[in-house]
Amino acid sequence: MKKKNLSIIMMVMIVGLCLLGAVGFGSKADAAESPRTTINRLYNPNSGEHLFTPSDFERATLINFGWKDEGIGFYGQGYTTEKTSYVSRVYNPNAGDHHYTASNDEVQHLVKVGWHDDNIGFHMPFSGGQPVYRLYNPNATAGAHHFTLLKSERDHLIKVGWKDEGIAFNAYDKLQ
Repeated sequence: MKKKNLSIIMMVMIVGLCLLGAVGFGSKADAAESPRTTINRLYNPNSGEHLFTPSDFERATLINFGWKDEGIGFYGQGYTTEKTSYVSRVYNPNAGDHHYTASNDEVQHLVKVGWHDDNIGFHMPFSGGQPVYRLYNPNATAGAHHFTLLKSERDHLIKVGWKDEGIAFNAYDKLQ
């Protein structure tokens, strides 16, 4: 009888430890402590579009198709927490360009007017990190929006006719 009770107690302890391991010890790590992920930036010399992707496979595929690797655009969160937002990527099949937004309403509107949800995106911090500036080129048919961490790049584009649309979302400029 004692051996049976000991077996039950041991099983309960093992299950409890497994659950603690799955849920984690202590509180959830905040956004500043969670691992960051690389968001690659590529350039299409044919269309003038810049594309951002967390996927190394997509990056390699596009390079094989003639896109230019511009390195790391910025860093996002490795996974979602209560302190992150999801940035969606949508594709316009008519113009052939991509757009990035943290607004679900904007995604829904663009899909309604013919854009495709790429189902590729990345997690970014709600606060902290650096602002990613969003600009619009009223003269472009493709690559009409541009996203950059660099204030100097934003300022240059404004000088040559791009429209400043403010901050699109926050990102990190460093891995840690």
